[in-house]
Amino acid sequence: MRITFHGAARNVTGSCHQVECQGKRILIDCGLYQGNREMAEENRNDFGFDPASIDFLLLTHGHLDHCGRIPLLSRLGFKGTVLTTAATRELARLVMLDSARIQEEEARYRNYKANRRRSREEQVEPLYNTLDALNCLDTFVDIASFDQPHDLCPGIRTTFYDAGHILGSACILLELEEGGKQRRVLFSGDLGYNGRAILPDPATPPHADTVIMESTYGDRLHKPLEPSIKELYQAINTTIARNGNVLIPSFALERTQELLYYLREGIEQERLPRHLQVYLDSPMAVSATQIFRRHRECFDEETWAVISAGRDPFELPGLEIIRDTAESMALKHVRGAVIIAGSGMCTGGRIRHHLRHNLWRREASVVFVGYAAGGTLARQIIEGAEVVKVMQEEVEVNAEIYTIGGFSAHADQQELLNWHAQTGQPERTFLVHGEVEAMEVLAAHLMETKVEMPDLHQSFEL
Repeated sequence: MRITFHGAARNVTGSCHQVECQGKRILIDCGLYQGNREMAEENRNDFGFDPASIDFLLLTHGHLDHCGRIPLLSRLGFKGTVLTTAATRELARLVMLDSARIQEEEARYRNYKANRRRSREEQVEPLYNTLDALNCLDTFVDIASFDQPHDLCPGIRTTFYDAGHILGSACILLELEEGGKQRRVLFSGDLGYNGRAILPDPATPPHADTVIMESTYGDRLHKPLEPSIKELYQAINTTIARNGNVLIPSFALERTQELLYYLREGIEQERLPRHLQVYLDSPMAVSATQIFRRHRECFDEETWAVISAGRDPFELPGLEIIRDTAESMALKHVRGAVIIAGSGMCTGGRIRHHLRHNLWRREASVVFVGYAAGGTLARQIIEGAEVVKVMQEEVEVNAEIYTIGGFSAHADQQELLNWHAQTGQPERTFLVHGEVEAMEVLAAHLMETKVEMPDLHQSFEL
């Protein structure tokens, strides 16, 4: 029995871990690297294994950094089964198709530029295309439900537990038996935190011998949720009062739906203007919200109470859905509105257009409500850059900048420690999906387990 770390090793993207047992090879996640150009180039490097040798892929959730390289895996020979929840399958389909479109568009643009220069550079191929994304979906199989064991083969059993991170997200237990030895290996996936809107709290984890745990916020605590909601409302009210736009770079999955939930609640409670104009300018977020509405089985009691009262948790009076590019471009003439657009780290999507038209305006505000990896435009703005490059144009940062940590979809340090404490004093804990500084701080608090911080492609005997 062996585990090898092929992604999210000493960084926060590209999750991909391989377990070998009974002659079978199992992947947990197969994500895309995101961030600066050097990290993005890692996507074209060798996986560290032969895709055709993988028998099963267990997918924790539908974020790009966990599912984004599955189409490439399939294109290069993977013929196994992808096991996940029904909600994750739908969200992953949306994410992978969008990623394929972006890959194709970027390749076309770079080739066009090279041709204009009459460059002899080789033509760029997309990492994968739309057909690859569609083909890999044929390998997906839904689990019956959380907490129900599923035998992959003799000697290997898996159980999914609700991770409370995004719709359908899971922690995954592998029960392994080989040569008379037994091991219980638990993958946290990405963990949510208690008390959030829409989703239940993360489930109590089972006991395990070995834990592979995310460490995104291993070095800090989040702001409490209620003060974060209050700060969001204050930022909106203050900015609208001076006729400025509030830009919210937001992840299409979970964060956008959570924002819509709290904006609706704020209007109902008269903490926000009754006729607040809100533009949702993200085709992916619109589709993701429709998927949320189809998977009510994932909702918590509070959200069910809203539904039972005959209200839509994600609908508000002044919400306008922006679908095509022309409508999005026309928003440059809007004033005194909230504009929610992707991507959350400002690495792509329509938010860049809105930043170009608003970031230099003193009456405007930009509200960051999620994690921003190093090297991203979002991180540059958060860290106080006076001038940033947006779509090849230098733009002054004059808008008021808010960073509200309480909306994070990831557990903070204390919640990670609380979750780990319930896993039954595992012999070893591998920290992944975190920057080195965060891992080191978290590791110092894990006193009763041997902590490992694996390097990329490093293997360990189980």
